[in-house]
Amino acid sequence: MLNIDSIQNGIVIDHIKAGTGMQIYHLAGLDQLDCCVALIRNARSGKHGHKDIIKIESMIDLDLDVLGYLDPDITIDIIRDGKIVEKKKLVKPKTLKNVIRCRNPRCITTIEEEIDHIFVLGENGKYRCLYCEQEPNKQNP
Repeated sequence: MLNIDSIQNGIVIDHIKAGTGMQIYHLAGLDQLDCCVALIRNARSGKHGHKDIIKIESMIDLDLDVLGYLDPDITIDIIRDGKIVEKKKLVKPKTLKNVIRCRNPRCITTIEEEIDHIFVLGENGKYRCLYCEQEPNKQNP
């Protein structure tokens, strides 16, 4: 079994759906960091069978809306002096701004480059473009 050291100060993104850790790594901008970042794929999980984990050896600001959109089952653990001092449970954000793009070629966001891509979470649990009400592609973050 592979052993990854615990971190003393930083953030652990835990309970990521197995196989999606790399997508979160890129969309959260973790590939741009200068600190140590560990991505563990397909770790054993008693709850889910397998999961991905990301350990960041630094205190950074994470966009929790992006993470909540990608996988609302993710938990964020804040680590100080080797101990978890805070645990955050994510939820799907009510609005997403410039996280996903509208796929409607007639949408104002496609025609006007300066307009933000804003999606709103409906009562059915699906996101729709604020301007044209188009749903995003499944692979469209």
